[in-house]
Amino acid sequence: MLGKLKSRKIAALLAFSGTVIPIAGLHKFYLGQPLWGVLYLLLSWTPIPRVASAIEGVWYLAQDEEEFDRNFNNSEGNIEVFAATPNQSATPHRVSVIADALRQLDDLRQDGLISEYEFEQKRRQLLNKIV
Repeated sequence: MLGKLKSRKIAALLAFSGTVIPIAGLHKFYLGQPLWGVLYLLLSWTPIPRVASAIEGVWYLAQDEEEFDRNFNNSEGNIEVFAATPNQSATPHRVSVIADALRQLDDLRQDGLISEYEFEQKRRQLLNKIV
């Protein structure tokens, strides 16, 4: 991510472009999901990534900025308040907030809104904040 926030509108535009140009998956590269991007490119000769890109473009626009940031800009709401410092111990409040974020993340995974891979990446990031 290199400190730059991803734009919901640009992600949607790239997703929709995948429905009309022969190359699909550019939005996945933009959002930092290169494995999905490669998969979309490999399947570009089929209608599958085009349909998925259209659905994802609508999904990006349907989210508000806060939800998009939670999903794609590594901001987990209240979790950013306590970015871990090396000497900071895990407080009960901190663990509780991370546990809530993990439950929300699991709900997204169960609803099919994020992949198992994306879930695992975010889960590890959150658990690293406890240590």
